[in-house]
Amino acid sequence: MEITAEMVKALRQRTGIGVMECKQALKESEGNIEEAITILRKKGYDRAKEKMEREAVDGMIGSYIHMNGKIGVIVEVNCESDFVARNEEFQELVKNICLHIAASNPQYISHDDIPEKILNAEREIIREQFKDSEKPPQIIDKIVEGKLQKFYQEVCLMDQPYVKDDKITVSKLIASYIAKFGENIKVSRFTRYELGKN
Repeated sequence: MEITAEMVKALRQRTGIGVMECKQALKESEGNIEEAITILRKKGYDRAKEKMEREAVDGMIGSYIHMNGKIGVIVEVNCESDFVARNEEFQELVKNICLHIAASNPQYISHDDIPEKILNAEREIIREQFKDSEKPPQIIDKIVEGKLQKFYQEVCLMDQPYVKDDKITVSKLIASYIAKFGENIKVSRFTRYELGKN
């Protein structure tokens, strides 16, 4: 099947990914745009993992005040260049991360940031729930790890289902922008204020 310039343009508009990559994905999907998007997303996430190792020192500080003025968020999101930092899509991403933090109240950026003391306490709580279950220790260990994953989804920004699309995590949302811009993007820090709460 012939891949036309219009098909490539349509795919680029939907993904923001380069001409050659779009053309190749359309060839692989035999012109099916939805399949081509899936191919690009898979490849994009692979590329995004490589880019996540690079230093990101540019970016912007975003803020969001909830309508009733009772919740406020300040977040620092970094990228590699001023060119990306000034891009409207990047700025929109920062706003959406602020909105997500306001709605989902994460405590940490990722599970690497959780103090060992808190993780150990959580493990103990889970183990205590199964102490009379007569399950073998290796099964209880698996249950503990499974429940810790759920705990991460509750308290870690990167592991939380994205508030505007719960089929993806915040981490996957950011990975899609890394693939789009070809630069590392990371949340460095955030603060969430809620009226009457310390």
